[in-house]
Amino acid sequence: MYTHRALSTMDLTDICGFPQTEQELLYVGPSFRFPLTPEQISDSLMNRFEPTVVIEEDSGQIAAYANLYNRCGHACWLGNVMVSPSHRGRGAGEFLLYAMMQKAKENYGVRELFLSCHHANSRGLAFYHKHSFRPFDLKISQLDDGRKIITVQMKKNLG
Repeated sequence: MYTHRALSTMDLTDICGFPQTEQELLYVGPSFRFPLTPEQISDSLMNRFEPTVVIEEDSGQIAAYANLYNRCGHACWLGNVMVSPSHRGRGAGEFLLYAMMQKAKENYGVRELFLSCHHANSRGLAFYHKHSFRPFDLKISQLDDGRKIITVQMKKNLG
């Protein structure tokens, strides 16, 4: 069973261990550099809100993390979604997604939640599709090293 709460600076070191590879970190956010550091997360929060961690109740372990950004009217974006390797496939991601949708809707009146998922992240695309997020656009971005990355822009109506 899981619960959620606001991010604490004490959580940052644990969260930094979630992305296991450079590729996984790229899925979390293209501006991050591997390995992820607490400073990178703190810096990213300058333009983010509702940074949230999911906690496994039995162990007290941090299981997942995400935040919201770019609120405009009744819409905003879900970002920096990360699940601890030891909690993947165990419901932590789903718990996090529903917690973030609830926060967006109840605290900010959000009716549409958007997200970006990299084209190579098939597990993420399948997860979001399962939870009724639907593609509405593609975005092609150039990384600092010159590589291009395609993100699938998805949205869900929160009602």
